[in-house]
Amino acid sequence: MPAKSDKNNIPALNPLAEEFLQYLELEKGRSKKTIGAYRLSLEKFFGFAEQIEPQNITLDLIKKYRLWLNRINNNNKELKKITQNYHLIVLRAFLKYLAKNGIATLPPEKIELAKIPERQVNFLEAEEIEQLLDFNPADNLRLLRDKAILELLFSTGLRVSELANLKRADINLKKDEFSVRGKGGKIRPVFTSGRAREAIKSYLARRVDPEPALFVSIPKNKTALTRLTPRSIERMIKKYAVRAGITKKVTPHTLRHSFATDLLINGADIRSVQSMLGHSSITTTQIYTHITDRQLREVHKAFHGKRKK
Repeated sequence: MPAKSDKNNIPALNPLAEEFLQYLELEKGRSKKTIGAYRLSLEKFFGFAEQIEPQNITLDLIKKYRLWLNRINNNNKELKKITQNYHLIVLRAFLKYLAKNGIATLPPEKIELAKIPERQVNFLEAEEIEQLLDFNPADNLRLLRDKAILELLFSTGLRVSELANLKRADINLKKDEFSVRGKGGKIRPVFTSGRAREAIKSYLARRVDPEPALFVSIPKNKTALTRLTPRSIERMIKKYAVRAGITKKVTPHTLRHSFATDLLINGADIRSVQSMLGHSSITTTQIYTHITDRQLREVHKAFHGKRKK
């Protein structure tokens, strides 16, 4: 039976795994959320492997662990391949830490990841973006807020959590850029279009409350304003997409995808797009190259070899 800790029957971690988590926190600066996710993943492995020592981790054990992950059934749902791969990536990172510290164990590169289908990226065409943004907010504070959110998301490619956390003090309407704190606490610059700045300016001109959050709920009963949640922003965007007659599923991440795709199609290099999106790895950004490749194929098909006879 797997070794158990004293609390809630959770498998106890190998002391070296605890050292690894401390290393991630102190030396690598990983967030508490990331540390917690790594801990749960390592608890899963050491629960399965019954507190095995690093020198006894073999390729055969890893194959059995992969099979076990593939057969886990939680609430009648199997673990997705991408989730299985996440657990293996955490294990590889741990083994890499052990090797770096001269502790004999299985080389991390021996652990293969499961093949997963090519990720599908949902984005809006230029015409659909204009449909989504084409409404007149007049002097209505709620509509002015929504217009500012939509323009800012497409202008910057912000994650919805990043947008929801913005404060009024973060935005300087005299400049076309500001800084945002993204995943892992990393700060990066983001750039705003003239349309986005004008939309934010119009929205803030109608705000008379002292709430520091940039985007707030606007209740009809005039009670205290509160910061908009990511979920509220998601619902709002869905509503405007339906109104615009867009049949695709549109989320804040759809606008982030649209931002990146628009840049690449118009000639931006992938490293610059990686920086603007706040991706730590270029591999994450490369999902967009499949889109631009398809766009180029369509252009070639439409225009090549069309000489007049």
